[in-house]
Amino acid sequence: MQRMAQDWLVLTELTHRSASAVGVIMALQFGPQLLLLPWTGYAADHYNQRKLLMATQAIMGTLALILGGLTISGTVRLWQVDLLAFLQGCAAAFDAPVRQTFVAELVGDEDLPNAIALNSTSFNAARMIGPAVAGMAIAAIGTGWAFVINGASFVAVLISLGSLRVTELRPNARAARTRGSFTGGFVYVWGRPDLKAILIMLFLIGTFGLNFPIFISTMAVKVFHSDARAFGLLSSVMAVGTMSGALIAAGRERIGFGTLLIGAAIFGLGCTLAAFAPGYWFFAGALVVIGVAALTFTNATNNLMQLSTEPSMRGRVTALRIGIALGGTPIGAPIVGRVADAFGPRWALGIGAAAGFAAAMVAAGFLARQGNTRLAAS
Repeated sequence: MQRMAQDWLVLTELTHRSASAVGVIMALQFGPQLLLLPWTGYAADHYNQRKLLMATQAIMGTLALILGGLTISGTVRLWQVDLLAFLQGCAAAFDAPVRQTFVAELVGDEDLPNAIALNSTSFNAARMIGPAVAGMAIAAIGTGWAFVINGASFVAVLISLGSLRVTELRPNARAARTRGSFTGGFVYVWGRPDLKAILIMLFLIGTFGLNFPIFISTMAVKVFHSDARAFGLLSSVMAVGTMSGALIAAGRERIGFGTLLIGAAIFGLGCTLAAFAPGYWFFAGALVVIGVAALTFTNATNNLMQLSTEPSMRGRVTALRIGIALGGTPIGAPIVGRVADAFGPRWALGIGAAAGFAAAMVAAGFLARQGNTRLAAS
């Protein structure tokens, strides 16, 4: 609800349908993932994860309420949305690696692949409902109330975290606070060709492909001339695809680089179909394909990187993964936004398609090198 309402506020109320402004908001919101990378991974590996989650969730809920109050009062300005988006991004940068590695504390390594997939299913079920609710709320009572509802929802999150039976958790091994532990994640990944290949793929798709707020909002408003309800429905339709991808992932016993290759290639195909969509419902169908592919790809990277990483390094490696995947947004989102303004939203989707196909080529290259290495060894 927060992101959908924020995009609608910027695109239709604070600017004259400026995709570039949406791109700037995305850059500010996701930039901290890369900017704060060493600190976020360090915090995830060294501090109590449940308490850290409670702090970040409380901050994000408070910021949502502030934006809601400004919007309802009619005093909101673009610079305020920019500032609050940046602060939300800072809190989310610390929240994301802890939230993802905390799953291992809940279930242990044996059930971790299924837990990650089911966690994604739950998350994407909410994403399926949230945008549609946000669209109806904006149309019925105004954009500000969507922010207020989101802010209030964090109370339930905090109650849930506070109600966990702490004695039944399976704490991950805490990293020792030694010299060099701050940058240990970078050193660790640099020595792993498989992890480096995954991060390159994440950079390509994360920077130029995962710009859905720009893709969906500009296609809805500029191409199909939709209202808030239709815009919210598109976001929900895409969430149907991502939830389907999560359910498929939950049923997989093995995930490898072949999964990454397929996910990236289908992502490129989905963006291509969306770029050439002749109408609203064809575009909606293409978003389902993109959603399945995006979730398949991101879930596979999460599984591969967590399961192949030493437990004491998981927080830092996960933070690096999230930082690369989302931290490239300050580069990609303004570029995609400017392309959408200058040449149209369909060309912006073309950039996403190219990113997916390029990532698939990286996976194919890694698999080819692995095959050659095995042949040489035999």
